[in-house]
Amino acid sequence: METNIFTLIAFGVATLIAMWVIFYFIPVGLYFTAAMSGVNVSLIQLVFMRWRKVPPTLIVHALIKATKGGIHVSTDELEAHFLAGGNVDKVVDALIYANARAIHLTFREAATMDLGRKDIVAEINPNK
Repeated sequence: METNIFTLIAFGVATLIAMWVIFYFIPVGLYFTAAMSGVNVSLIQLVFMRWRKVPPTLIVHALIKATKGGIHVSTDELEAHFLAGGNVDKVVDALIYANARAIHLTFREAATMDLGRKDIVAEINPNK
């Protein structure tokens, strides 16, 4: 009887550890957040982001912000900018700012300015 209890406890602990590993690598909650916000990102993309050491939460939240701000950017562009050492949020904010003021600014231009450590908003604002 003791071995059955020990086996049951060991199985329970192993199950909890396995579930933690699965939910760490497959952020289901983040997937549903993206889906409910109108952002098209797959579970596989989220898993690959983790493997590439890109924080999926950062990318998905930036995609949501861009989508709600009327900007189209891809996960690949945001991931590449993050991996290059750029500030993803700053670039998305600048794109939204430029779009709201009818200033032509592409993702590539904003990313280049950000990687050059320039204040993007100050660079594109014609009033300064």
